[in-house]
Amino acid sequence: MLSFTPRARDMVRSFMDQSEGELEALRIHVTGGSPVAPSFELTLVGPDEMAEDDVRVEADGVVVLVDPTSALRLEGAKVDFVQRVNETGFEITPAAPQPTVKAPLGAIAEKVQELLDQQVNPSIASHGGKILLADVKGTEIFMEMTGGCQGCAMSRMTLRQGVEKMIRQAIPEITAIHDITDHASGENPYFTD
Repeated sequence: MLSFTPRARDMVRSFMDQSEGELEALRIHVTGGSPVAPSFELTLVGPDEMAEDDVRVEADGVVVLVDPTSALRLEGAKVDFVQRVNETGFEITPAAPQPTVKAPLGAIAEKVQELLDQQVNPSIASHGGKILLADVKGTEIFMEMTGGCQGCAMSRMTLRQGVEKMIRQAIPEITAIHDITDHASGENPYFTD
């Protein structure tokens, strides 16, 4: 259902060890947000705090309790513990939506997809987004931004100044890159105007 980074797993275990056996599980509850960028509440709970309808999951050695509604939104999510300049704490990255159309085929498509998978999407996944290769026609490619990227005020800059430069450097035979994203229907972009 979900996975923990080693740092997140160690932090949960550390908090549980400090409780001297009073806390045995991590409860994760979706408190709101959108389907692509939900907000979460994490609490440590004792053995008598499990509800009848809780889904009990062992993820990377950590016992996790999730209510049935939250369980649907946590499928494939990753739990991390982050330490940044202005924030420290647990961060949950939902699984990126899977494309519903068949991926383009061919040498250019394979090169672009490899670049997206290895360099582009891992970094924008932390913002709840993903960039898909929608089509290849000759030496032109068509990209679609999904999740938190769809409708984001920074998406044009991300595509033009970041992703497009990377693609052109790695695959010089590409002559044009087209953004076919319907940004007007984005539900909850990471950045807003």
